[in-house]
Amino acid sequence: MARNIQSLERAAAMLRLLAGGERRLGLSEIASALGLAKGTAHGILRTLQAEGFVEQESASGRYQLGAELLRLGNSYLDVHELRARALVWTDDLARSSGESVYLGVLHQQGVLIVHHVFRPDDSRQVLEVGAMQPLHSTALGKVLAAYDPVAHSEAAEADWQGFTQRTVVEPEAFEAVLDLTRARGYADDVEETWEGIASVAAPIHDRRRMPVGAIAITGAVERVQKDGELRPELIAAVRDCARAVSRDLGAGRF
Repeated sequence: MARNIQSLERAAAMLRLLAGGERRLGLSEIASALGLAKGTAHGILRTLQAEGFVEQESASGRYQLGAELLRLGNSYLDVHELRARALVWTDDLARSSGESVYLGVLHQQGVLIVHHVFRPDDSRQVLEVGAMQPLHSTALGKVLAAYDPVAHSEAAEADWQGFTQRTVVEPEAFEAVLDLTRARGYADDVEETWEGIASVAAPIHDRRRMPVGAIAITGAVERVQKDGELRPELIAAVRDCARAVSRDLGAGRF
């Protein structure tokens, strides 16, 4: 019988230890809990940190799980399953709102459109499944960056292009937008990416309450807004749709 690799066993035990508590742990605490010499524990932590599986707080020197684990965990949910769960709900949302509906997921410093429901009228439209949208300026991207630490990191590293005069390109202003997004549960994009176009998006969570995607309504500013403000019924509809898909994925009630 093949023998297990001791260093991998120790690394796995270290990740489980960090996942098991609600606080960050110091080197001595980790070494003591696992019965390891400090030098051995530090070497494993340094390797896990280099791979993004562990992060070290600069002020205290303590360790916590890293964003790369979130990325791997999110990949467990097949995009096709997400799309399948969202089909009926997004169709209903397009029909009730009269606007186009998009389902997006994080992909390579952007938002990948995995499902697109046309606006229910006779206008000429182009299917945008497979298209990429920026994280920093779109409603879908801002929702993902607000709720997903990996998306937040990807947004920070992306090229922030100023598409219109309304596009937020300053890091501090962007962080304020994300704070607002988390506070109210949705994000918007009013002519920040495309002139004359407005959008509102809400996050989708899986059974572990992890963000796995986002749903958005997109349409002409004069239809999505009323008296200079997003129409509240559209905001409510998008959030209800996102919650419905989340429940179908096992997230329970939010």
